[in-house]
Amino acid sequence: MSKLAEKVQQELIEAIDNDQLVLPTLPEVALKVRDAAEDPDIGVPQISKVIGNDAALTARIIKVVNSPLLRSSREITDLQMAISRLGINYTCNLAIGLAMEQMFQATTDVVDRKMREVWTKSTEIAGICHVLCRHYTRLMPDQATLAGLVHQIGVLPILTYAEENSELLADAISLSHVIDNIHPIIGDRILRAWDFPELISMVPSQHLDFSRNSAKVDYVDIVQVATLQSYLGTDHPYTQLDWGTVPAFAKLGLDPNVDVQEDQDLAADMEAAMKMLQ
Repeated sequence: MSKLAEKVQQELIEAIDNDQLVLPTLPEVALKVRDAAEDPDIGVPQISKVIGNDAALTARIIKVVNSPLLRSSREITDLQMAISRLGINYTCNLAIGLAMEQMFQATTDVVDRKMREVWTKSTEIAGICHVLCRHYTRLMPDQATLAGLVHQIGVLPILTYAEENSELLADAISLSHVIDNIHPIIGDRILRAWDFPELISMVPSQHLDFSRNSAKVDYVDIVQVATLQSYLGTDHPYTQLDWGTVPAFAKLGLDPNVDVQEDQDLAADMEAAMKMLQ
């Protein structure tokens, strides 16, 4: 690691330890959706009113409900009908996750490209998570999708820091080193600051621990397998790992030597899930 990367990494870790790192806040619409969802008496009309104030988010929810993965026999064009079809919990988790896209924007072209790259990869992994969860576990697909969308959330403060430090921004290798080493720690901090459930909050820091072996399958396992599967066919270092030693595959009941995307039905589901989130 370069001296610059070491310096920046140390500064960021100190800022984290001293609670001096400015963590991003959830978009306003996501906060409103979450607040509404916490009301046990909330109904479809109330949730619809909250989401309906954001035209872009409304369009995304309707796009999701009409995706090949979820669509019913007739097209749904009304937000209330979409929420009724998806369910309130599913809709709220999806809305919170999708609303985060507006956070992945920057004022400089270099950082903006990097943020969009991170978001695109997050939606790809979230789509795979959705399908793996539905087919191989009894966990909640909406929670798995949310876990996939937020697993790299810790990259945001690092890129914000880089925008304000031209030396780091000009050194792509050092920036990548810092991101790889620090984003999991920051990610957990952010999700806990946002009061996310612990099963989701621990995903950023644990999804790259490929020796991790929890008592039962959880969202970390799903994100882990989805991450590895997303790099099949590339020369990414993850493809050089011995996947047979990764406990998450066994917990999902998957053969690590089999590309799940070779299954035509699963491949079609994954493609549909990725498209519905983009």
